[in-house]
Amino acid sequence: MAKSGSVARMEGEKNSIPLVCYRMEASCLELALEGERLCKEGDYSAGVPFFEAAMQVGTEDLLVLSAIYSQLGNAYFHLREYAKALEFHHHDLTLTRTTGDLLGEAKASGNLGNILKVLGRFDEAVIFCQRHLDICTDVGDKMGQARALYNFGNVYHAKGKRVCSNGSEPGNFPEEVTAALKKAAEYYEKNLCILKELGDRTAQGRTYGNLGNTQYLLSNFCNAVDSHKMRLLIAKEFGDLAAERRAYCNLGNAYIFLGEFEKAAEHYKRALQLARHLRDRAVEAQACYSLGNTYTLLQDYERAIDYHLKHLIIAQDLGDKVGEGRACWSLGNAHTALGNHDQAMHFAERHLEISNETGDRCGELTARMNVSDLQTVLGLTYSTNNSVLSENKEIDYNLHGARSRMSRRSSMENLELMTLTPEKLKVIAASYTTIS
Repeated sequence: MAKSGSVARMEGEKNSIPLVCYRMEASCLELALEGERLCKEGDYSAGVPFFEAAMQVGTEDLLVLSAIYSQLGNAYFHLREYAKALEFHHHDLTLTRTTGDLLGEAKASGNLGNILKVLGRFDEAVIFCQRHLDICTDVGDKMGQARALYNFGNVYHAKGKRVCSNGSEPGNFPEEVTAALKKAAEYYEKNLCILKELGDRTAQGRTYGNLGNTQYLLSNFCNAVDSHKMRLLIAKEFGDLAAERRAYCNLGNAYIFLGEFEKAAEHYKRALQLARHLRDRAVEAQACYSLGNTYTLLQDYERAIDYHLKHLIIAQDLGDKVGEGRACWSLGNAHTALGNHDQAMHFAERHLEISNETGDRCGELTARMNVSDLQTVLGLTYSTNNSVLSENKEIDYNLHGARSRMSRRSSMENLELMTLTPEKLKVIAASYTTIS
């Protein structure tokens, strides 16, 4: 395998003769092993050509061929080429059924379930997950059962979360979504029972995180806290800082809905520290945003402004227009609460500009209402060189008339600017989303 480095380099070049020569010298197994090595190092793009070369060389060993199909499917999955991943895992499934390899069939079924979940084909995914579980149960493969149950939970969680992503408040979902999330929680609980029996703490950590997110969406916030505390404990055991950061963030989210804002702030601050340590600017921005919202809930507007300004700076550095718009909207609200109406107008205008730039119709409507309210407070007809504010005033009147008709989603974007009462502040909580 000494030639593997040069082969990997030559594969990307137009002249493929060196790779052809290597194929003639190497066996199918050798090529497959090199592809596997590269994929284990996370270099899936480099690994794929070796698996393809192995198939061209060919083999009569059906177990080796099955492994190649499986590895190629996994590589394409990580490269997000899901159609190809589906193709090779289907090849693997057909081959394992032909040879009577039950454990291989179980593995292929599990892989197909995962891909179909990502593609949103949940009903098909359930069929393959069930086959995976049935085989592992029949042959007494406990670890396989645990994986199948975890995959089942993920399918139902993804099915429920797809609808939850529309901005609805946790627990306020259609019956079919709630049913899917409850099934996800059941499968995660069953998975945990087996993992505890096997003593697999790493896998337990992953499941506790997913279970906590599911309980959060079901509005079972105390249960969510319990699960995320276990996730945090296990993450600390293994020194997994990324998982620790996610647990702190998710705990903060749950505490928000429990009305324990001080506890939420403590956990978001831990998440922020870890995000900075990990040098993850996007996550740092989200933590600052969450802290700004939390201090707004605590009516500590000066601190809220401080964190929202930090969020704004990072969003601008990252070119994140959506984040920048949210920061401006939040800063406008906080300045209004402090009576700083000139500053509030500045951020309301900027929010309107960004909403127009990004095509955010909901944000645009909210920003226009905020600008109109501030004009009233300032007691003047506001003029500006900015064309987005120089349109027909009839629009503002129509928007005011539309207030009662607008769906007041419990989201950051629809919080009324001028009346930040404690009751209305609570709608800020819906801006907090679970971190998987």
